Amino acid sequence: MTHEDYMRRALALAAQAAEEGDVPVGCVIVRDGEIIGEGRNRREENGDATAHAELEAIRSACRKVGSWRLHRCTLYVTLEPCPMCAGGIINARIAQVRYGTRDEKAGACGSVLNLFEERFNHHPRLYRGPLEEECRGVLQDFFQGLRGESDDV
Repeated sequence: MTHEDYMRRALALAAQAAEEGDVPVGCVIVRDGEIIGEGRNRREENGDATAHAELEAIRSACRKVGSWRLHRCTLYVTLEPCPMCAGGIINARIAQVRYGTRDEKAGACGSVLNLFEERFNHHPRLYRGPLEEECRGVLQDFFQGLRGESDDV
């Protein structure tokens, strides 16, 4: 599979989140060509501020490999991680992060700040893309839909 294939799977998870009324963010974690963890936003569904796609995927991958250390893994996420998720990525020792589109309001991988450049003991490699336009479009469509609904009321 390619980087685009993994991001497409993350986009499919983002679509599931949108169907449940959550901000459409999806995430997969890959090790040695195999998806070992998946997650999607479930904040609204679970009433849990920490139910972000990345943390769900990290928990899923940790269960799969039987360890909290996710070295040799690449995390694919449709939206730039927030500070909480960037912290989880650092603590899980994930080797690489590939995010679809920037988050100008809460991004912790370069948009607002870059936690991966701070003096922590682990520094994941960071890449923007692939499928940046598709990832951005899913979010724009979701928020335009919300604004449209509020205009109808």
